[in-house]
Amino acid sequence: MDLGIISWIREEDFQKARERELDFVELDVNDRAEEFLTHLEEVKAYSKKYEMPVGAVGRWGSDRIDKDGIRREELDLEYRLIDAAAELACDVYITGCNYVEEISYYENVSFAIAYFENLIAYGKERGVKIATYNCRWNNFVCTPEVYRLIHGYLKDLYIKYDTSHCIYAGGDYLQETRDWGERFAHVHLKGALVVGGERFDDPPAGMDQTNWGAFLSILYAKGYDGKLSIEPHSANWTGELGEKGVEYTIHYFKNLIL
Repeated sequence: MDLGIISWIREEDFQKARERELDFVELDVNDRAEEFLTHLEEVKAYSKKYEMPVGAVGRWGSDRIDKDGIRREELDLEYRLIDAAAELACDVYITGCNYVEEISYYENVSFAIAYFENLIAYGKERGVKIATYNCRWNNFVCTPEVYRLIHGYLKDLYIKYDTSHCIYAGGDYLQETRDWGERFAHVHLKGALVVGGERFDDPPAGMDQTNWGAFLSILYAKGYDGKLSIEPHSANWTGELGEKGVEYTIHYFKNLIL
């Protein structure tokens, strides 16, 4: 497995990842898609200069469907992002799908499948896998029940997995990994800490309540040999403390990766 970090498109981000002796950066464009696309040539240059590959490109939070079906403008934008991922020699594009309250569950699932079918076909021609994120941010494709419907039908649709989202939703992340680990294309490392039944903080991975050893053991058992992407996410671990937290996580997982 390779160890990397969620980052951005500035030169110093690539330089810092190299100084930390990481294997890749992940670029999550979200509402900065046009900024990313505009600076694609610079990103390619930084990646080459620092020998720092882009391990995944992703877009969270947007509306992919509405009551009438696929939102064409969003699909076209994701096509452009998949093209950009291919130019960066990045083989994973991460996406999701919103739920539309005005229509039935069946229609939501059907529209989501149609949306992903388009992305999968487009990505296949460019050597890019499509993976759905299990974050709940404007996304309903995040539970085993939905996986059985959508991923069960779409055999070439993969999963970007983050244990913290399952923990905060009251699920069993070890069971989900056991059942769906073969479909994982990318993994986030984000700490989770629940106190008194409530989310308290997202501390550095390795300094939280997640059983990372057991999680990685299941990944190994499932043959996962992909990327582990550090996601600093705490409002408390910022500044100098945040930097120390990232260094701790890097050291912690380098001792777990075989």
